[in-house]
Amino acid sequence: MVADLTQMESFLDAMRIPIRLACATESGWPMAVSLWFRYQSGQLFCATQKTARVVAYLQNDARCAFEIAEDRPPYCGVRGQAIARIDEKTGAEILEKLLLRYLGNIDNTLARKLLAKRESEVAIVLKPVQVFTWDFSFRMRDVVSPMRDSAVKICPGS
Repeated sequence: MVADLTQMESFLDAMRIPIRLACATESGWPMAVSLWFRYQSGQLFCATQKTARVVAYLQNDARCAFEIAEDRPPYCGVRGQAIARIDEKTGAEILEKLLLRYLGNIDNTLARKLLAKRESEVAIVLKPVQVFTWDFSFRMRDVVSPMRDSAVKICPGS
């Protein structure tokens, strides 16, 4: 099921959780990695070091799958298949945007550590070819997660 595009985009913009990205290794076995992401103009953007294995895997086979979903009930999220492109020119720019998105600023130890290696950062640009959303809020309406905080949960179909 694909939710209304506006609802899905609102969900992707609001989520501050990693994307789970699955790709094929050289041996043909699938590998899943978690990366920070940013959604913009119909594409998903991630950043990592040029030497990361995921970069080599995606350069070898650009087909991949992804999922963005919380681990707390009621379960909902966005998943799909995409074609990945490695962009060596915008890696540092995407990294800084991701740091601001996930950490709120770049004045912290983690941000300084990651930005120190920005010259070797690359962007992973995912162009979705199929996107699916799901929202189990209705069927799980009486399920409360023991880890649930007071924040309002956002789902792509609600």
